[in-house]
Amino acid sequence: MLLRPSSRIVPGLLSRQALRFRAHGSRPYSSSKSDEVDIDAILAKPSWSVTSLLPSESAIESTPVTPKQLHHLLRLSALPQPASKEEEDAMIRTLKSQIHFVKEIQSIDATGVEPLQAIRDETPEAIHENTIGLEQLKEAMSKERVVGRNRRIHRVESPRNDRPDGDAWDGNALGYASKTKGKFFVVETGNESGN
Repeated sequence: MLLRPSSRIVPGLLSRQALRFRAHGSRPYSSSKSDEVDIDAILAKPSWSVTSLLPSESAIESTPVTPKQLHHLLRLSALPQPASKEEEDAMIRTLKSQIHFVKEIQSIDATGVEPLQAIRDETPEAIHENTIGLEQLKEAMSKERVVGRNRRIHRVESPRNDRPDGDAWDGNALGYASKTKGKFFVVETGNESGN
């Protein structure tokens, strides 16, 4: 989601909370009907376009990118060099367009916008689902005991598992060997003449 300067935001947009109330079919009490805003009408007309972030031909020409800089960037990123002059010109045009796009994004006024801590679902349901409570901790807490006058918590040692692979192994390591000699298994090699 791209942030736009506040001057470009359509006046009359509803707050996020008001939209949430409308999405669930209920709305906050209001005595006047003048507060009603048609969301479909607002969303039907775009307030801006992605093409506004793309450069015009004159803006592309104003961004200086030399073939030497292009070759240097390609070497740094371990990409192949252009095979022809036309391919080089196309790469330079694309690079100028990308530079213009990045500069447009950087010029956006984001004062007062709190940056994201992480990209995650921040709905109340997701927050509730990811919250760790006593139910999730019961098993871990059952393996602890309080010791001493200072009431220190010690982990109760569980019995050692002598067979971490489970009870499937019967102790017969030679059971699956195709050839055995005594208590050893035989490995066939390709060089029979050496012995």
